[in-house]
Amino acid sequence: MLKPPKRPENRTAVVELEGVRKVFDGETVALDGVSLTVYEGEFFSLLGPSGCGKTTLLRILGGFEVPDAGHVRIAGQDMKNVPPFRRPVNTVFQNYALFPHMTVFDNIAFGLRMRRLPAETVRKKVAWAIELVQIQGLERRRPHELSGGQKQRVALARALVNEPKVLLLDEPLGALDLKLRKQLQIELMRLQMELKITFVYVTHDQEEALVMSDRIAVMRSGRLEQVGLPEELYERPKTAFVARFLGRSNLIEARATAPDRVETPHGPLRVRGGLVPGRRYLLSIRPEKVRLARTPWNRPNAVIARVHDIVYTGAENQYILEAPGGELVAYTLNADISEPGYEEYDYGEKVYVYLPPENLVVIDEPIGNEPGTATL
Repeated sequence: MLKPPKRPENRTAVVELEGVRKVFDGETVALDGVSLTVYEGEFFSLLGPSGCGKTTLLRILGGFEVPDAGHVRIAGQDMKNVPPFRRPVNTVFQNYALFPHMTVFDNIAFGLRMRRLPAETVRKKVAWAIELVQIQGLERRRPHELSGGQKQRVALARALVNEPKVLLLDEPLGALDLKLRKQLQIELMRLQMELKITFVYVTHDQEEALVMSDRIAVMRSGRLEQVGLPEELYERPKTAFVARFLGRSNLIEARATAPDRVETPHGPLRVRGGLVPGRRYLLSIRPEKVRLARTPWNRPNAVIARVHDIVYTGAENQYILEAPGGELVAYTLNADISEPGYEEYDYGEKVYVYLPPENLVVIDEPIGNEPGTATL
């Protein structure tokens, strides 16, 4: 199932953050002036490494933390002094937070009963939620009798049955095995599209964010590095951090010699243009965009290298290349060896590398001698 990308133009804002700041213990800055808008019906992901502030941001939306500065609005309402139980949101935690002494039915019904809804209304709503997440037949079980995937579905049903404006999900698939995690990614996408509820999803898994999200905010050290559609962030990263964190990237320092030419440790290269001569830039190219051959390329942007290491992943071969200007990485799909043009390279073999100008992304952020960066 593929989701058509949703662009935010002409859509209603449901979550608005302005200059949100949070400091713990007087010195640890968890959020540093975050401003962000999430639109109605979006599957929006907060992506970043541990400690970047994404869970703190989610907890502020849920009312479990209070910002030291800034404003939070949900569905147009200022959330200052609004407690968690009065906010139009529900949260699914990584550990599910199910009541161990309650049955599945009672766990799901808990929020409805707290609102003092009639018993028949509670029964119908719980039945709807149970069918929605496909856990029929488990109503009388208790959490210790459920698998991890079943617990996750119960936690989802308990949150969705209250029909929140926004569903907050804090790494809800993190404790599951890979196969189940991928299965439930599809389930979450199905639910979100069917219910049209805004999802704000926290994850450190880049592939998970790329697969599931309408838009992604990449976070680092309490700040937003870049916000955009998954393909925008992957194909056109604006910072070195985004280029490295969303998949792997070859980073090459460069100095512009013309609007479409640069000097690099790998020699002169052509790019798509728009550069200021004399200015330093950083180039990013994804390993799958790098081309390899046994014969020279009769075109610009050709580099000679040797195969230093090979990583076999099943679907592809990953080649670690030693070039005069530094390390390069190239990925090639494992095609049928009987196909014309199929090539596989050996350790120590000389190869000819081509860096297509259209795939060299220019980042206006030279960064010096960081790992994986060829420098001038």
